[in-house]
Amino acid sequence: MANSAPTLNQTVKPYKAKKGEDYMSDGQVEHFTEILDAWKVELMSEVDRTVDHMKDDAASFPDPADRATQEEEFSLELRTRDRERKLIKKIDDTIALISNGEYGYCETCDVEIGLRRMEARPTATQCIDCKSLDEIKEKQTRGK
Repeated sequence: MANSAPTLNQTVKPYKAKKGEDYMSDGQVEHFTEILDAWKVELMSEVDRTVDHMKDDAASFPDPADRATQEEEFSLELRTRDRERKLIKKIDDTIALISNGEYGYCETCDVEIGLRRMEARPTATQCIDCKSLDEIKEKQTRGK
């Protein structure tokens, strides 16, 4: 879930650009704002669900194996929520880009990121070429 918004694809239909429509027109900006807002609400509800689950299921098991299993389960859930917390921050940053009129343009080279890429990853800040170059550079510096 951290990399995409699968359930949103069912609630927010992909944008169909009109012939001659400018890139990041009002309709497109509204569309992506709707996607980001819905995604954030979904993630926030997962946080609430986790808190409720942990309150309800928190038990003091006398058996150390049961206690260890529950602690591991909670640990995995908290790691997932931490990744989602970071994603919520990224969504907030993306919404700020929309407010500044900078959304949809590569932060590295200032070209249009493209509607198809933005549909696949609404929080993308780089065009596919710059992102690919960054990944290649990262692999080279890691030695892998």
